[in-house]
Amino acid sequence: MCYAFRMAKRLTGAEKYFADRMLDPAHRVEHAAATKRIRNTDAIVRALDQKREANGLSKAELARRADLPPEAVRRLFSANCVNPTLGTITALAGALNVELVLQPLAEVKC
Repeated sequence: MCYAFRMAKRLTGAEKYFADRMLDPAHRVEHAAATKRIRNTDAIVRALDQKREANGLSKAELARRADLPPEAVRRLFSANCVNPTLGTITALAGALNVELVLQPLAEVKC
């Protein structure tokens, strides 16, 4: 006799809490907005890091040119989760000789 048992994954307390929170429509809306903000911030940081590499600058040299602490720039481009200030972003953009431009979002047609 062969019995195949499929065991459901047991959730940790934190996983259960977050899964329960996602059942709330208001929380889902806030979660989606926060996720979008994080993705946009990550995209800006990646673009600045790519420009730094394309210019052949070390993180330390970019920090010097932007008048920022080297460890702050190193963490910004190395950490998985960052939340830089607008002042840091504009200082890095200026040091890389790039302009930050606001662009309207494309309208979604329903």
